[in-house]
Amino acid sequence: MDMSLTALANQETLIALLVLVAVAGTVFTLVVPLLERDHLKSRMKSVALEREQLRAKERARLAAEKETQRVSLRNQPKQTVKEFVDKYRLRDLLSNEETIAKLRMAGFRGSGPLYTFLFMRIVMPILLLLVAMLYTMVLLKGQLSFGAALLISMVVAAIGFYGPNIYVQNKITNRQTSIRRAWPDALDLMLICVESGMSIEAAFKRVSEEIGIQSVELSEELALANAELSYLQDRSVAYQNLADRTGLDAVKNAVLALNQAERYGTSLGYALRVMAEENRLQRMQLAEKKAASLPPKLTVPMIVFFLPVLFCVIMGPAIIQVLDTF
Repeated sequence: MDMSLTALANQETLIALLVLVAVAGTVFTLVVPLLERDHLKSRMKSVALEREQLRAKERARLAAEKETQRVSLRNQPKQTVKEFVDKYRLRDLLSNEETIAKLRMAGFRGSGPLYTFLFMRIVMPILLLLVAMLYTMVLLKGQLSFGAALLISMVVAAIGFYGPNIYVQNKITNRQTSIRRAWPDALDLMLICVESGMSIEAAFKRVSEEIGIQSVELSEELALANAELSYLQDRSVAYQNLADRTGLDAVKNAVLALNQAERYGTSLGYALRVMAEENRLQRMQLAEKKAASLPPKLTVPMIVFFLPVLFCVIMGPAIIQVLDTF
């Protein structure tokens, strides 16, 4: 009898505890949402304020950079550099239209960068040759033969001669990468501006201000294209200059679409929408291509670095045991 009462009491206690937990959970579920404050508006407001602050800072920085670039474009090359290049006619010997186009694609505009580029192509090989000969023939005297020292010096001088070209090509690659990544977003912004009733000049100006957070290079090119659209009589020349300065197929295709839309009177919004979709698809395909190329690229590092460590971890204890046994 006592055992049955104890069991019943335990069951009643267990049921009471379960009911208490259920009631507490129900009350918590119903009351807590009423007591919580809606932080969504305050968070959205703080995010909007932060975004506006970032845009203001970026616009101020871009304005300062553009002002600096305007000043630098007005400046003539240094007199000594200009006299040296003109005296030996280096522009006729070492430069052509392709060289000027590459400098523009790298972001170097005006005559100053061209004179500096040609001057460095002559001065750097001489300086590096003297330094290499001093190091190999004086500091390493007796350790290298005259032929080996001369060969090393000539190789260093050749590196100095092609060094400016390598630097410019690296700048072009980095600049094109930045523009390529931001170009689909810029087309989307242009589409929004054009469909809202803006002209293409106003759209270029607005997008150049907004896209600077993502790509300063593209912002500069769009600002230059907007300026050329304002004063050039033939608008196609401004579009073509934009394509030539970037050197990207995506920009060239968009420029061709804009020229055809203005020539035949078709909708600019439709052309921009099609080009934006194509560029986004190309960017996605490029990302998938890079992702697919990762396994082959990781094969050699895994073989060189991971497999020896794995063999040591797996075979190490067995080797130690065998050595202890014998």
